[in-house]
Order: sequence, then C-alpha cells, then structure tokens
Amino acid sequence: MISLDNLTVSYGGWTLFDGISFLINEKDRIGLVGKNGAGKTTLLRIITGEQQPSEGAVTINGECSIGYLPQQMRVADTTTLKAEAEKAFDEVLRLEADIASLTAEIAERTDYESEEYETLLHRLNDAQDRYHILGGDTREADIEKTLLGLGFKRTDFDRATSEFSGGWRMRIELAKLLLRRPSIFLLDEPTNHLDIESIQWLEEYLKNYNGAVLLISHDRAFLDNVTTRTVELSLGQIYDYKVPYSKFVELRAERRAQQQAAYENQQRMIEKTEEFIEKFRYKPTKSNQVQSRIKQLERLERIEVEEEDLATLNIKFPPAPRSGQIVAEVKEVGKAFGEKRIFSDFTFTLERGQKIALVGRNGEGKTTMARMLLGELEQSEGTIKLGANVNIGYYAQNQDDLMDGEFTVFDTLDRVAVGDIRTRLRDILGAFLFRGEDIDKKVKVLSGGERSRLAMARLMLEPYNLLILDEPTNHMDMRSKDILKRAIQKYDGTVVVVSHDRDFLDGIVDRVYEFRDGGVKEYLGGIYYFLEKRKVESLQEIERKATPTTTVTKETSTGKLSYEQRKEQEKLLRKLRKAVETIEEELAKIEEQIASYDAKFATATEYNEADYAAYNELKAQYDRQMHEWEKASYELEITENQ
Repeated sequence: MISLDNLTVSYGGWTLFDGISFLINEKDRIGLVGKNGAGKTTLLRIITGEQQPSEGAVTINGECSIGYLPQQMRVADTTTLKAEAEKAFDEVLRLEADIASLTAEIAERTDYESEEYETLLHRLNDAQDRYHILGGDTREADIEKTLLGLGFKRTDFDRATSEFSGGWRMRIELAKLLLRRPSIFLLDEPTNHLDIESIQWLEEYLKNYNGAVLLISHDRAFLDNVTTRTVELSLGQIYDYKVPYSKFVELRAERRAQQQAAYENQQRMIEKTEEFIEKFRYKPTKSNQVQSRIKQLERLERIEVEEEDLATLNIKFPPAPRSGQIVAEVKEVGKAFGEKRIFSDFTFTLERGQKIALVGRNGEGKTTMARMLLGELEQSEGTIKLGANVNIGYYAQNQDDLMDGEFTVFDTLDRVAVGDIRTRLRDILGAFLFRGEDIDKKVKVLSGGERSRLAMARLMLEPYNLLILDEPTNHMDMRSKDILKRAIQKYDGTVVVVSHDRDFLDGIVDRVYEFRDGGVKEYLGGIYYFLEKRKVESLQEIERKATPTTTVTKETSTGKLSYEQRKEQEKLLRKLRKAVETIEEELAKIEEQIASYDAKFATATEYNEADYAAYNELKAQYDRQMHEWEKASYELEITENQ
C-alpha cells in the first residue's frame, strides 16, 4: 500500500535517516517507536508529503487515502460540534446533492432510449454506489457513535466549537479523522488529550478498523492493545519486529546484547590493529602489512550502539517527613461554578502512605478536586481538613509557570537540591531527557513539554509527604515514565494521582475514585480492577438502556418477559438471524466471483478493461455488504442480550 524506499534525511553534516526502507501493508497495525529526536514525527510528515527526504522516495498506491493526526494542529471554531464533525462527510454531502439533482433530471425526461438518458442512469448509479461505500446511509449514527465514544455528551452536539478547551478541540479533529475512514491512519500521540474511557473506545475502534494504522504513542498499554508490529527508529536505521510493543522490548534487549558484544569485539580488533600500525609503521620490512591494515580499517563498517537505556537509573524521592495518620478528611464535598454543578457529596479519608487515583472523563472534576485539596479552590459545600504536618508537593500543567525563566535548567534544580542528591543532578536531568548542552539552556527558551519535565524533576528534589500529581506523564517518553513510576512506588509518603495512563497507574495505586455524572464512586483495588468492574457496569447500563420502555407487567418487573413479549422477541430474533444469514450467503457468492477473477488475472496475458471494471464493482459490492453485515450483526447481538 505504501512503500518507503531508501529514505535519507540530512541536516548539514548530521544524518537523521540513512537509507531506511519498509512497507506498510493493508490492515497493518504498526507502533513507531524510538527515542525523542529519533525522527518518528519526521517520518510521518514525509509519508504525508509535508516534508521531503534528502534522498529516496515514498510510493503510495493510487487508491490509498491518508488520515493524519499531528500532535498540534489548527482547529476550526466557527461552527457547532456536530456541524464540524459533519465536515468529515464533505464528499457524501456533495454526492447527496448530485443524487438529488440527477434523480430530478431523470424524472423529468421521457427520452428513455437515448444515449443521454443512459448516461444519466450510469452517473446516478455510480454516485449511489460511492455514497453507500462512504457510509452515507449511516452518517448520523456514525457521527453520534464517534462523538460519544470520544467522551462528548449529546448535550454538547449543538455547542459552539469555540466553547471547548484545546484538548476537547483536538478530540473534534480526531473524530473527523475517524469518520473519514481513510485507508491508513497516521496518529502522533493520539491519547494525549483522552481519558481512560475514550482511550479504551479508540483502542477497540482501531483494532477493528478495516484499514491500516501507524501510530506514535508513549502509552504502553495502548500500543500493546492496538499494534501487532513494532518499527523502531535508532541511529538513523530501522528495526522491524512483527510483534506488539511489550514483546518488542524483550526482543530488542536480546538484539542490543548481541550488538553490544559485536561492538566490543570490533573495538578490540580496531585497538589491536592500530597498535600493530603504530608499532611497525616505520619498519620497511613490514610496510606492506602496515598498508594492508590501514586499508582494512578504512574499509571497516563501524558498529554503533545506542547509548545505555536511562530507565536503569535509580532515582528516588527524598524520604517523606512524618505526617499525622489522617492526611486529609473530605466530607460531603461538592463544587459548582455558577449554575454548572461539577460534582457533589464526595466523602473519603486519605491515610498516611496511601496512593490513590482520581479518574474519569475530562470535565468531571478530577483537577478541581486536586486543587481543592491544595487549597487553591474553595469547595461549594462540605469540608476538607488536612492532617497534622502535611506538606504538599503539587504537579500541575501550569507548574512550569512557577519557574524563573532567567535560570538555566541546571540552576533550576541546583537551587532547591540539598544533601547528596546534588551530586546526581546531571543523572536526574538525563532521566528527564536533558542532556549535554540542554542543561545550560534558560528556562524561558524551553518548549512546554520541556518545562513540564523540568518541573517534575524539580519536584523529586524537595521533601514532601503528600504528592498531588495532575497528569504527570503527558510529555514523557516511556523511559522517563518508568523512572517516575518506580520512584513513586518506592516513595514512603502519600500520593494522589490524576492520570489516564493505565500502565503508569498499574502497580502504584490501590484505590480508585471515579468522577462520573456529578458523583464520585470508590473502587477498592488497582486500576485494572477498576477497569474490569467499570466494564461490567457499563455493559449492565447498556443492557438497561436497550430494554424497550413498554408497559411493565408484574412478570417483567421481576426480570421475566411475558408470553407475548417472548413471542415478539423470538419473532424479531428469527428475522434478524435470517437477515444476517442472507447477507453472509451473498458475501460468499461475491467472494467466489472475486476469487474467479483473481485466478483469471493470474494467468492473463493482456489487459481487459471490462474484466477489471467488473472486478472493481464486485469489490465495491463486497464492501457495501460487509457494512450491512456489521450493522445487522450488531443489532442481532444487542437483541440477543436483552
């Protein structure tokens, strides 16, 4: 589908890619990984044509369409949410207008035998076929399903896009991209602005998508759940593994060990060769051998090894000063902004040493609760009482605003570090991706992501006994996240984490509070326990909503259907099963015809335009029938579960 052939990208004397090649096939699920600066985003931009390589070429199949979601993009704010989502169906809307126009023109004509009339019929048929393939029949349902899946509410559909925050507006662009159904998705950190529920919905969508997916993500669980192939960019080369991310990590460790052994062997050989050259350079009897060794070194292809994985660094938070046993008491707390109520009646006790997570959809009150614990916001009702000797360290998205822009990166840490940890500041900065000359940069010239990482590094230096961390991993690569995760696990203080990163939360928290629909629910377990329970509850909710709102008899109120209801349901089930079977039979027939053409083309000696036209029409029919089968099967599944 897409072929990358000998791509080289050079900037001055520095080479980012050095003759890399690989294929992206239909239905591939590829995770693109590598260190920050390895060129992952550059590669996506080259595939889309936004950037040109120094050498090499990208070949794209003529029928292949690309949907690209960059990390940052310009978002329109001149219409409503639903109207903006409908822009994904621009071609469908044009086809609707064409179909209406052609239908009206055909209805007025009486020259049924003329060539012009036949041409109009062909144009109408082609437009209708294209309309069905693009999902015109299910447009409204698809828009609703996608927006709800990404966390919007039905009450949001008529809101102006300008009312949404930057993160929600990025979701709008993601929704439009999904609704366009391109041949391949190129996604650069798609989970950055999503909560756990939306990430899980997107995972299921991408796993079942009929096209290909190439994505960059620092969310390990998301990569594992979506991808089946991992392409690593390292030192200008690519390494292609036909496995998900976690398995890739194991295989990469084996490859790196082999690479390191080969590198060390080569270094010993180079050292001995250079010693020989130096020893016998000026001896006439050895001149031929010396020249031979010099040429040998010149021809030698030097092995490079990527620098040591920084995740092995053992960085800790300072020991927590002792606080009272009760760190915080929250009783019947609620919060409203004007007439808009966020949540109410939240009660819990936070004890010394506990590590808890606040989760839920964006806008449900997680950050608001964190700021109320800190004292930055006043609750609308209820009481919040902190325990004795509680000293709070807070990481928020605006944490970087508190740093002096005139200080260098190194000075920012050096001014707060005390004791032995001062000798390890360079290691800590390296763990958070500040290396070499980076540590001498002034804070004011850093990007938002760099400032956030520096703020987290600084937080690790001061002795707190309650850490409140609001989305701490948003700008971190996997090595940095692993370092922070291990540091929190070993930390002997109390932790409140707001996060959507399941892999990060796993093994840290033992209690989860979900903010949802104006309330807060407690789950006494880790993040995957919460997700499992929440999944069950979500299915129960779906089943309750799917139950017909007919008159409830005495029997139905106890969970049983009346005889008439059972009879009606069985009749409906027979009808739905018959519909699914009929479509499956039609699909089987089309598959046989396609296979027949495939066999014919395999032995053909010349191009037959009529055969290829018929073949393409069969494939279009197959796509339409598959779409119908998916709808019918879904309806059958819902009805069977009632």
